[in-house]
Amino acid sequence: MSGRSRAVVLLAAVVAFGAVLVPSAHAVPKAPRTAVLDGGRLQRTRALLDHDPRLRRSLEDLTARADGWLDQGPWTVVDKPRPAPGGDVHEYLSQAPYWWPTSTPTADNPWGCPYVQRDGQRNPEVDSGTDRQDAEKVFDSTYDLSLAWYYTGERAYAEKAGQILRTWFLDPATRMNPDLEHAQFIPCKYDGRAIGIIDFSQSYTSVLDAQAILAAGAPGWSAADRTAMGRWNADFLHWLRTSDFGKEEGAAANNHGTFYDMQLAALAYATGDTALARRTVLDARAKRIAPQIAADGGQPQELARTRSWHYSTFDLVAYTRLAAIGRHVGVDLWAYRGPDGQSLSGAVGYLLPAATGAAAWSRPELEFHRYAATDVVHAAADAGDAAAEAAVAKLQAPPGGDLWALRPAAEQLDSIAG
Repeated sequence: MSGRSRAVVLLAAVVAFGAVLVPSAHAVPKAPRTAVLDGGRLQRTRALLDHDPRLRRSLEDLTARADGWLDQGPWTVVDKPRPAPGGDVHEYLSQAPYWWPTSTPTADNPWGCPYVQRDGQRNPEVDSGTDRQDAEKVFDSTYDLSLAWYYTGERAYAEKAGQILRTWFLDPATRMNPDLEHAQFIPCKYDGRAIGIIDFSQSYTSVLDAQAILAAGAPGWSAADRTAMGRWNADFLHWLRTSDFGKEEGAAANNHGTFYDMQLAALAYATGDTALARRTVLDARAKRIAPQIAADGGQPQELARTRSWHYSTFDLVAYTRLAAIGRHVGVDLWAYRGPDGQSLSGAVGYLLPAATGAAAWSRPELEFHRYAATDVVHAAADAGDAAAEAAVAKLQAPPGGDLWALRPAAEQLDSIAG
């Protein structure tokens, strides 16, 4: 046999052997056009999975979360026990947590009105009688499931994510209307409030990225699904921009305003309006960072809260996601410095002593969790901040493991009632 023939036979054997080691089901999908996540980075990470034990361990944590969703849901806004004011079961409804009925509900008074405030006492109706808890399950499950599909190729994850999205957003019998007119309502007092927009703005970008990941070739997520979801997103974006509630929330000078801008930019990018996305990120420099972050990196509006650590990390989740969107539209939000030196890096740096365990958090905090800062420190490190890079090894992993390597976009890792 000639040398050339032997080489051809050897190459064929190597290809065949490789095919055994890397099943076709695990072929790397294309890079998704995600709004917050970096689709190219996801694709590169997927290609490294078979060779990186650390990534494989993170994947085990991610798939454990995804597996937990397979026998749950789907959820729908039409399942709540009482409709939103006006009677449309397709309207999203959430409730102010610290307001309670003063009488037993009856057919003529189904809410038990009037309601009175009991500050700090959470009314269980918030969790069982409205849509907020189910919406959060939709956000979390579709994100976990779509990522699990992308990294494993297992169709069950993609099909479950598609079922959940279609039920909540698309199917005529069960879909949610694309507005938040009745979020954070108080029975007998307010039919809805602008601050309720944060029910979606704090997490809906996860759904946008889940849709983009599924659009990279997932089974069970059709062209018709993509088109219909795009219409829903465009209608929701229009409501956010034009409604009185949307305008009021956009004018907020704390985390509500930051999350509003982040959601607006993400929806604009996801629906193809890159000019609006870019303008929103650019405006955040003088509109958000300069007035909302102090020269020392503290966030005065958040530090004034009884849960100052939670809200400081919470606001930075929005900022770091907004910076990630900026990457897609040519804006480096990390490079901005305000008139007094205000910056995202400074805000993260303010948290580093407590985030690494080097010092106690000195501000009021009812329930301190060091790991709440883990993702935002990762984001700063990825952006090239040297102090954050040095701090990464000292961070506390959140419950369920540190998944940054697989989903490098900040999440709020602790929780708060209300």
